[in-house]
This record gives sequence, C-alpha cells and structure tokens, in this order.
Amino acid sequence: MVSRLPDEADGSFSFPVSEPDMILVPAGEFVMGAEPKHDAYTRDRERPQHTLMLADFHIARTPVTNAEYAAFVQATDHPAPACWTDGDEPDGKADHPVVQVTWYDAMAYGRWLSECTGQAYRLPSEAEWEKAARGSDGRLYPWGDAWDPSRCNTKESGIGDTTPVTAYSNGASPYGVLGMAGNVFEWTLSLWGTELETPDFVYPYDPRDGREDQRARNGVLRVIRGGGFYYAAPYARTTCRLRSYPDYGVKTRGFRLAIGPD
Repeated sequence: MVSRLPDEADGSFSFPVSEPDMILVPAGEFVMGAEPKHDAYTRDRERPQHTLMLADFHIARTPVTNAEYAAFVQATDHPAPACWTDGDEPDGKADHPVVQVTWYDAMAYGRWLSECTGQAYRLPSEAEWEKAARGSDGRLYPWGDAWDPSRCNTKESGIGDTTPVTAYSNGASPYGVLGMAGNVFEWTLSLWGTELETPDFVYPYDPRDGREDQRARNGVLRVIRGGGFYYAAPYARTTCRLRSYPDYGVKTRGFRLAIGPD
C-alpha cells in the first residue's frame, strides 16, 4: 500500500510512502523455545521449551528495505546508516534490507510510518517473531525441521552480503513470512537484560515480567532474531536468541514491523 507524506508547508502531499505487506498471524498457542532432543544446537537461553498463547497480530512479510528507509531519512532528516554514501542508499540495493540501524532507529521509523499512515506500527516482540517464523508446530526452521541452505542466505550460501528481501520465497514460514532465517538479524521489542552471556529475562516467556518495558535505559540489551548472511545455520534456527545494545548498528542487522493485537 502507498500513502502520501504531508508537506509541512501547506499540508499537501509530496511523495509516496510505502506501507509493508502485513500478514495475519492468528491467535492461538504455539511452541516456543528449543528441546535438546530435537535440536542439537540449543542453548540454555532457549530453554525450557513451553507452550505460549498469543493474541492475533500482523507482521510484515519482509524486513524494511533500503528504499523504504530512504523515504524516512529524506522526510525527517534522520541520520542515514553509516554504510550509505553521502546519505544515499547503496546502489543496486533498493530492495535489500536496510542495515546498520540501531534499535532506536527502528523505533523511530515505526513511529514515523505510523504518523504517515494512521496505523500503529511497531517492532514485534520476540514471542511474536518466533511464532511468525515457525508456526504452531515447533519447527526448527521456517520451512520445516531439515536444514536446507538453498532456502536462505546464511554463511553457507557463500554470498557474503545481503540479498533482496524476496529472494528466498521457498524459505517462507507457515504464514508466508519471508526472510525469517538468514540475510539479517532483526531487532525485536523485547529486553534481554544487562549481561551479555546470561539473560535477565529467561524462559518460560512472560510478557508481564518487565521484558516488554520499552522505558528501559540504554544499557539494557534487546533481543535480536533470525541469523544473517555472515552467520552459519545454527543461528538461523527459529529458536535462536541473541542480543545487542540498542544503540549498536551493524551490517548484519535490520528489522521488520508488526501491528496489533487489536
């Protein structure tokens, strides 16, 4: 969907703003976390496996692209990612995921797009992200339990860089969400804690225990999900939990948006 951004001077509309293709993830239970008997790469931070109920929500079919983020930068004078030259998106990568964005950048983009469109865009929680990636049957990868390097952009691909956000349609999740394994890690709303190696917020996942408090100070790490082109297959598992400081943007990290629950 394309909206128009209002011009500050006279209230007219100056240039198009693209809204993401949003996919419904229906309310219901899903299996969250990993089970060692089923997943040889699982870590303590991903256990215990448990069943979680989520209300319905919508999640973007793909991560935010360079072209989409460029509209935000142009409209707001928000600082462009460090990898852009003179504030311009990389040549030939308009449909690649934007990278080198901090958690704060991602949050700012969501607020801006919400103001432009009237929709309440935000980052997904890590629970929402995992359900959108694996469905309700507890699969290890978005397409199933068997690793298949042809379905995603990870270290095994040998590409060594991002690819277009729709490049791996054969790696879609059960809901049709793309890019949930490989290409770029994605920011979530959820807090990890203050220690790099041991999360303050452990499983079972409980959204009422403070892990979704967005007023946390800058030093509290946020959860990232999904693996990346520089990372091997174990990081592309639907259960893999990593973390980063919210003011830290790197070339293997992007984001996608969510809406809801209503």
